[in-house]
Amino acid sequence: MSGGHLIGAFLEMMSAERGAAKNTIDAYRRDLGDYAGFVAGKQQTLLTVPRETVNAYLDQLRRDGLSAASSARRLSAIRQFHRFLCADNMRGDDPTRIVASPKSRRALPKVLSIAEVDKLLVTAEVEANAEASEQKHAAALRLYVLLELLYATGMRVSELVSLRRSAVMRDTSFITVTGKGNKERVVPLNDRARDAVKAYVATLDAGPFLFPATGADGYLSRQVFARDLKGLAGRAGISSTRVAPHVLRHAFASHLLAGGADLRVVQMLLGHADISTTQIYTHVLDEKLRTLVESHHPLNQG
Repeated sequence: MSGGHLIGAFLEMMSAERGAAKNTIDAYRRDLGDYAGFVAGKQQTLLTVPRETVNAYLDQLRRDGLSAASSARRLSAIRQFHRFLCADNMRGDDPTRIVASPKSRRALPKVLSIAEVDKLLVTAEVEANAEASEQKHAAALRLYVLLELLYATGMRVSELVSLRRSAVMRDTSFITVTGKGNKERVVPLNDRARDAVKAYVATLDAGPFLFPATGADGYLSRQVFARDLKGLAGRAGISSTRVAPHVLRHAFASHLLAGGADLRVVQMLLGHADISTTQIYTHVLDEKLRTLVESHHPLNQG
């Protein structure tokens, strides 16, 4: 098979078996196409390319000014491609097996403190219960429920705004989330979120979505939610530049880990396919460990 056919077979597998999104497939196609061109320039094929050529390709990316993070992403695609070739017995060795990944300092996610999240929730709840016109009351209640659900589940904003009413199970103790690649996961709801959802659902007219809107999609847009959330932050005395839907997702994960949750459980709740994605939050565990040692090590006792 030619290089193009090999890449095509790999992309077909990623789409059919792993449910990779179109954007992911397009990115892999670009990255692997560039890699295949480099290999061909060395008078080699994807079935014979040695580890030295993979390293040479990474060196070329660095000379071209590509960031370490982008180079690491390309290497990840190349690794998965070569593992696919080995799994399908198209080549017997994996030239990426001991290739070092380009290192970069990954930016830590912005995280609000527990006190700041509580301030947001209290402000939203007060506004949801305040006397107001029917339209303003409905908007305030919707924002409160969105916030409670986001912090209770750590959903992606796209998953949250597009929730269907059927996703809320009968007793609302759990919610079914449809994530990337249409993969479903069941996430528990805490008492606050459960009560908020119950009260909110009772105010809705019939319809398929939990957060209906008049737009083409039929549900609330991410932009409207982000705008409303920033407005709430300002009213709660928190800088709006520090608050966005994904920041609440980060807070959910970080606060769970700080409270002793297992990293694998957090991975499942966030809907991460690879635990390496979840490991960005281990800075919380590092800080907790450092504090533990400083507090209890005998040489640190005054």
